[in-house]
Amino acid sequence: MTTTTRHHEPAADVAGRRVLTGDRPTGPLHLGHYFGTLQNRVRLQRQGAELFVVVADYQVITDRDVADRLTEHSEGLVADYLATGLDPDRATIFAHSAVPALNQLLLPFLSLVSVAELSRNPTVKDEIAHSRQSAVSGLMFTYPVHQAADILFCKAGLVPVGQDQLPHLEIARTVARRFNERYGEGIFPAPEALLSDAPLLLGTDGTKMSKSRGNAVPLAADEDETARLIRAARTDADRRITYDPAGRPGVAGLLLLAALCQGRAPEQIAEETGDGGAAALKRTVTEAVNEHLRPIRARRAELAADRSYLRDVLRTGAERANAVADATLAEVRVAMGSVGSV
Repeated sequence: MTTTTRHHEPAADVAGRRVLTGDRPTGPLHLGHYFGTLQNRVRLQRQGAELFVVVADYQVITDRDVADRLTEHSEGLVADYLATGLDPDRATIFAHSAVPALNQLLLPFLSLVSVAELSRNPTVKDEIAHSRQSAVSGLMFTYPVHQAADILFCKAGLVPVGQDQLPHLEIARTVARRFNERYGEGIFPAPEALLSDAPLLLGTDGTKMSKSRGNAVPLAADEDETARLIRAARTDADRRITYDPAGRPGVAGLLLLAALCQGRAPEQIAEETGDGGAAALKRTVTEAVNEHLRPIRARRAELAADRSYLRDVLRTGAERANAVADATLAEVRVAMGSVGSV
């Protein structure tokens, strides 16, 4: 039997609904994260959603041998979250490794999914194809089930995803449905996709902006570094600047970035740049990015200087997440009739 993932558009009523989202602490967040996910989380918070934001430290080792600079990167994520507008009094920000009951759910959940189903998951296939490891680890292979535990431990009803993440969410829905069928109806809700309408930002090399590809503009970069990175961005030799995403992706990506920062249309910026060529365009983009991020960077610098506060945010978030996870695990144990429920 197959199920179909229910989709919600970003404008859906989210007030009072529980939302699960998060990031792996593998390096500094960048402009692609900011316009792709961080702004959306702040918007969901403003609309009254109950946000659970996981710093997925255990998932760092899905595609690498060691979790390099894990504490530094985890604290950096929290600084980025708070600087861009997440409120730790309203959002539960926590690390995977700090919530044992969440990770215990992985064991019963694995029993509900076949090896063949995991093998067919297109997102797992893509992760494996781009893996840094010579062999596929069990953690990478079961990655969607770990994500199911992330989602279901707090019984999240909505999960913000891009189109490429829908297969992962389908695994979570499958786990929820099969657990309910086997152990008792109504224990886990079927999470629904909150599809993102965020535009795809290209990196300085003309491909998708990514931490691992080294083509991103970090949120924490200073203004001089931002200028240097944008000057190095790939464009073309045509001096007339036009917005043509298919024919001129490098130029279009820069126009889109400036437009997002200024709240204008990329075509308007292209028209204003005219025959100024790539140099003029890059100056415009640099000014737009630095102006837009200036208050965020100032706030982030304050937060990064107070590591004890960032750790307090994670500690408080872990306390809340543990209370929720412990209750869910207790419910699971009772439903399964396990010794832990006695």
